[in-house]
Amino acid sequence: MKRVSRMPLLQQLLLLAAAGLASAEPQVPCYFVFGDSLVDNGNNNDIPSMARANYPPYGIDFPGGATGRFSNGLTTVDAISRLLGFNDYIPPYATATDEKLLTGVNFASAAAGIRDETGQQLGERISFSEQLQNYQAAVQRLVSTLGDEGTAANRLSQCIFTVGMGSNDYLNNYFMPAFYSTSRQYTPEQYADVLINQFSQQLRTLYNYGARKVAVMGVGPVGCSPNELAQHSRNGATCIERINSAVRMFNRRLVLLINQFNDLPGAQFTYINIYGIFESILRAPRANGMAVTNTGCCGVGRNNGQVTCLPFQTPCANRDEYAFWDAFHPTEAANILVGERAYSAATLFDVQPVDLRTLAQL
Repeated sequence: MKRVSRMPLLQQLLLLAAAGLASAEPQVPCYFVFGDSLVDNGNNNDIPSMARANYPPYGIDFPGGATGRFSNGLTTVDAISRLLGFNDYIPPYATATDEKLLTGVNFASAAAGIRDETGQQLGERISFSEQLQNYQAAVQRLVSTLGDEGTAANRLSQCIFTVGMGSNDYLNNYFMPAFYSTSRQYTPEQYADVLINQFSQQLRTLYNYGARKVAVMGVGPVGCSPNELAQHSRNGATCIERINSAVRMFNRRLVLLINQFNDLPGAQFTYINIYGIFESILRAPRANGMAVTNTGCCGVGRNNGQVTCLPFQTPCANRDEYAFWDAFHPTEAANILVGERAYSAATLFDVQPVDLRTLAQL
């Protein structure tokens, strides 16, 4: 099916700007990514997991086709990497060579969470704790490549790190009582505290292994995802407040945690308000070139449990007008908008305290 291209002018300008930046030296020597399916670019491809996207129609608009990205094209971190000036997209750790480690790798894994058990009903995944173990191994490889720990530490201190965890700890843990007991063990406030306490220890490990310029992505309004709307919304359009309310509790605590980390020597941590950025897109979709916000381009029926695109399913033709690609994950068009505002804040509420463009210069 021929694609109908209706890319908004803002996105066209962003891609042109990224192309111009790509011809120059990157603004930082390397970019490391941690996260879940929102930014996984292939680490789950060869593990026994139902959380995989290495088949069409995923990647229908990506130059490499179906690479494992849960999108029709670019993810948010792909957009960010281009804006940071990298010529190539950051590769998955699963296939990265020592040479690729010099410019950064992507450790993200679909279904992963802050908690180790999160997402286990979907099979194997690389939890954040395991992603950090992989990063520690990568640091040792960098030390061997560069010759000594001091040189490696100096390089890592200049790199950008983005961390986006927590969505699955809600959707594939707390709000899935048939598989997990956390909602019976903790109130939403208590659960947010438990998550933040563990996340704090994990981020400290990242800091202890050389990360200094760290952007932590808050959890988005996952109660507005097509899957949750299909299952729980009376009209198929009103977001699920009990889910979004719990997420906001986590995000508020995360902002405080980021402020605490900035008291550490050399630390330059920042919070990216993914919730606010994506909510603004959903509130004013047409202003952002979107027309459909309550269903995925691959479609999710009100009474079915479809979560990801079916293999070789025919997606919508006007996917640039959709906020969601499948039942959970944004389209390339939405990812570009989010990536642009993370890189260069459009409002004072997008980041705290600085955007990625400023973080790169610090």
